[in-house]
Amino acid sequence: MTFAYDKAALREIVLQYALKFGQFTLASGKQASYYLDCRTITLHPKGANHIAAGMLDVIASGVFGALPDAVGGLAIGADPITASIVVHAGLRDMPLLGFMVRKEPKQHGTGKLVEGPVTPGMKVVIVEDVITSGGSALKAATAAREFGLEVIGAVGIIDRLEGGQANFDAAGIPLKTLFTIEDFLEKK
Repeated sequence: MTFAYDKAALREIVLQYALKFGQFTLASGKQASYYLDCRTITLHPKGANHIAAGMLDVIASGVFGALPDAVGGLAIGADPITASIVVHAGLRDMPLLGFMVRKEPKQHGTGKLVEGPVTPGMKVVIVEDVITSGGSALKAATAAREFGLEVIGAVGIIDRLEGGQANFDAAGIPLKTLFTIEDFLEKK
């Protein structure tokens, strides 16, 4: 049994649970009049299903060339996205693995920064919730590359249209998102 992506349904879930208005400081340090709290939707059953199905559709479309061996991103924001995509890939009988990138290497055990069933040489796609400058996802991409993974693309839920695309372009990583902020804010 597979779950079909419904962009309109996901948009309504974002509007209901994730988009907040007020004064906020973003991870990039910028001030903003709205905030996208995507953990409220990546950890929501319908939100997680639509996000995973939508991102898997993007990944499987061939937009990044080859189908990757794995998807993953920076802990902790990308973890529920990665897990949901891996489950959906399993339902579609796609051999897609997941991985996570720690913010800091473990101080015990193997001391790894990249965790999961991935090995150097594998092709991967970085996943992220909100793209502002792209800093978190690009940090994950750098760690993945240093581990020996080939980063062939990145997929986000929403692009805030604040320079992230240009930063991904500069890093040579194709970026696709399910939405841009323009899909949620009124046109003036």
